[in-house]
Amino acid sequence: MQSTKRLFLGSLVIAAALGSTGALGAYPEKRITLVVPTAAGGANDAMARVVGQAMSSILKQTIVVDNKAGANGAIASEFVMRAPPDGYTLLLGYVATHAMNPALQTLRYDPVKDFVPVGMVGSSATVMVVNPGLKATDAKAVVALLKAAPGKLSYASAGNGTAPHFAAEMFKLSTATNMLHVPYKGSAPAINDTVAGQTQVMFPSLFTALPQLKNGKLKAVGIAGSKRSALMPEVPTLKEQGINDVDVSQWYAIFAPANTPAPVVETLNKALNQALAEKSVVQRLEGQGAEVTTMTTSQMRTFMQQEQVKWKSVVHAAKLKAD
Repeated sequence: MQSTKRLFLGSLVIAAALGSTGALGAYPEKRITLVVPTAAGGANDAMARVVGQAMSSILKQTIVVDNKAGANGAIASEFVMRAPPDGYTLLLGYVATHAMNPALQTLRYDPVKDFVPVGMVGSSATVMVVNPGLKATDAKAVVALLKAAPGKLSYASAGNGTAPHFAAEMFKLSTATNMLHVPYKGSAPAINDTVAGQTQVMFPSLFTALPQLKNGKLKAVGIAGSKRSALMPEVPTLKEQGINDVDVSQWYAIFAPANTPAPVVETLNKALNQALAEKSVVQRLEGQGAEVTTMTTSQMRTFMQQEQVKWKSVVHAAKLKAD
């Protein structure tokens, strides 16, 4: 009798284990939603659709893009944070949502504790651009104009706490110059007004500014990074022009809610990295101004910790405050 009972219990344990493994092995069983913190039609949205389409083919499940713009990405981030941790609701986060926002203000989500990184998608150089009417061919000339007429020029940003805002403030700090900050609700209207001459300077991502640079509506005067962009190798870095400590890489990554099962995260990471290895995906992203970068989940965690430290120190040094 005792032997029969042990066999029965053992069978239950094996069955439970097989059932659990089967459930995880079946992922994904339904469509996946990739939440984008910006409006449809923008650079982030385009990236999500390119990557989502490629991952859909690999996972054999549809990935739909859901745009939830607002609050510099906080609305989308909170939405995904509260979603079931089952791998069916993901976030295309970026440097503002998971590094700059938290450094500048108190949020209702913790970028580290409330999310698990799936993997890096890519990065885009931050490029200092000016209205073509501005008499400056490089960043040094812009500094000369600012020194000659302090406060006369203005710079546009995609909003307080965004990468263009941080980059401009780092530039001001490094060059001991002053420009009026004109924040907008997103990169598109900020770029439009810089093109129109309402503002004269901006620090958008190359991913965002490339169309206007190609058609001559904006002029690139420097790369705000440690090296030149492979997509615009003719544009020197700010450091090459004697302007140090302005290094703003605008990165993009996929996140899942905290407590998403590790096997699900690994499945997503493998699918993402496989998608980013496809030549057609790389060409499409590079054509839009992004440079593909892949990371494991553990590498992403380390990178996130470094980003937290970096941007908190920038906020402290530049004495930035949330408006």
